[in-house]
Amino acid sequence: MLMEINIITAALLAILGLAMGSFAGATVWRLRVRQLAEDKSRGDRSSTKDYKKLSYLLKPISKDRSHCLECQHELKWYDLLPLVSWLSLGGKCRYCQKPIGRTEPLVELGVAAFFVLSYVLWPVALQAPIDIAQFVIWLTAGVLLTILFIYDLKWFLLPDSITFSVVGLGAILSLLRLTQSGDITASLWSLVGSVVILSGLYFVIYIGSKGKMIGFGDIKLGLGLALLLGDWALAFLALFLANFIGCLIVLPAMLRGKLSRKSHIPFGPLLIAGFAITGLVGHQLIAQYMNLLF
Repeated sequence: MLMEINIITAALLAILGLAMGSFAGATVWRLRVRQLAEDKSRGDRSSTKDYKKLSYLLKPISKDRSHCLECQHELKWYDLLPLVSWLSLGGKCRYCQKPIGRTEPLVELGVAAFFVLSYVLWPVALQAPIDIAQFVIWLTAGVLLTILFIYDLKWFLLPDSITFSVVGLGAILSLLRLTQSGDITASLWSLVGSVVILSGLYFVIYIGSKGKMIGFGDIKLGLGLALLLGDWALAFLALFLANFIGCLIVLPAMLRGKLSRKSHIPFGPLLIAGFAITGLVGHQLIAQYMNLLF
């Protein structure tokens, strides 16, 4: 009976993850058009063309509806079924037959996988209200980080509205964990260490390079991730994995001539990927590493 409940819960979380992935993908474009509007108001002419193309998305929330990015046709509810609509339409718009792209279904599947894995790998039973609250905060942060991942990957920018929301969720999660800690002093110092590793280090690099090596958005993102992890060892592992993944991507691309030393590479997605792996299996990875040493 317990296994059936677990399977049902996992299935429901998968469906919810697909829906939240769809929401994340749509939010990226809504954030983009607002950013373009701000750039245009500051006199940035380079954003005019893209703004004109996406300006129809700039509507009040009460009148905001999803549209095809190519023909701007308002989409019906049956066009917006996560993954199902994309598969049934062959990855094309129902109205103009232009390709929708693979980003949308990949994002939906990614968030669904994150939700299910988070449930399966969650370290404590989800029975007490405070444990359920922490789990909900974790999943919510995952959706926001998905938005940041896509946005930074596309436009080399981390929107403050989402980044600060991640920081806020991280702060709440840290406070909840501290209330459950048997040694508040040790937990607090570990939290401080996490912030120093994932945010303070980038702040030093930012100051030292005068913003040439890293953007200030990565510092704010690092703060949010540090608070969500709340442990200096996990923060160190997340930082290591982010750089390791970056090397696996960048070095082969440089060898093939697709990237150079002057190429601009967004670090936000790497940080988020390292964070996600660490948050899901970080304790297990650290335990296995320590077993190998001792």
